[in-house]
Amino acid sequence: MLKRMGMQWPIIQAPMAGVSTPHLAAEVSKAGGLGSIGVGATDADGARRMITELQALTDRPFNVNVFVHPAPAHDTARETAWREWLTPHFQAFEATPPTRLDTLYTSVADDPDMQAMLLETRPPVVSFHFGLPSRDFIRALKEAGIWLMATATHLEEARAIERAGLDAIVAQGFEAGGHRGMFDPTAADTQLSTAALTRQLVDATHLPIIAAGGIMNGEAIAAALANGAMAAQLGTAFIACPESSADAAYRNALAGPAAHDTRMTSIVSGRPSRILANRFVSLMEDPSCPTPPDYPLTYAAGKALNAAARSQGDTGFGAQWAGQGAPLARAMPAGELMAILGKEWTQASSNTQ
Repeated sequence: MLKRMGMQWPIIQAPMAGVSTPHLAAEVSKAGGLGSIGVGATDADGARRMITELQALTDRPFNVNVFVHPAPAHDTARETAWREWLTPHFQAFEATPPTRLDTLYTSVADDPDMQAMLLETRPPVVSFHFGLPSRDFIRALKEAGIWLMATATHLEEARAIERAGLDAIVAQGFEAGGHRGMFDPTAADTQLSTAALTRQLVDATHLPIIAAGGIMNGEAIAAALANGAMAAQLGTAFIACPESSADAAYRNALAGPAAHDTRMTSIVSGRPSRILANRFVSLMEDPSCPTPPDYPLTYAAGKALNAAARSQGDTGFGAQWAGQGAPLARAMPAGELMAILGKEWTQASSNTQ
């Protein structure tokens, strides 16, 4: 992959839908890594605009990430209970919960327009999160010359990725920020660390492994590669870069005490995800908290509550994704961060030889 993509460094910037931007991805790619954009939170037209903007910024390869989640099962009782439980929190901001929880994001598996757009624009790399699309779509992408990878959180998911004929596996450890890439969010989570999962997948599969989760500096990149990974994927490390779309409240939280207290919770979207501890996350400690509706229905309520809170000047209800390495985040332009990461990795690698 590194040679095919012309990468100077074994560094992939995580897609981070809603946080990554074409500008961020372009700067990472220009600096010798593989930049990524996440288009799971937009439609085909929005994704096309992001890809077009990225192509205008660099001629270097990049990755486009899509979500492959099952369509949510509407459960009137669960959705009603969730809205009723959130009602007092909305009322605190002089608002009411949405009367209906809509499916904000469509899986690429159910979106023929997104599939057609990807086959037309042919990004160098496409990656999947939450599962795998149909074999026909995978075959079409490969025939278009697109390099494919997908997230795995345990061995069986990795084996499914290998059987599907993809080119690489992203080993997402429990330390990682944002949504867990679990194919089935209702299944028991093995909660494997990045190091443990990477080694298991290196030993048990025949595909290149990309380590992801808690990796914030060159020393950690070197450790991941020494553990058998082909490359490392970093997300939280790039959130503080000015090219990301993180707002001031997000950046301040990342630079403050909350960075030392990330939580894994389903309260934000209906799927397990790791975010900075804030007022929203603390709601899950309420013993009366009901089971959230399916992803992304829960997200519709969460976004509405965040909007209501922000209208009253409260930024404590945002989805501020971050991994356990958050205290090590460095606020600097992405190109500068890449240069430092490369230097650190080179030095750490030479020290182990």
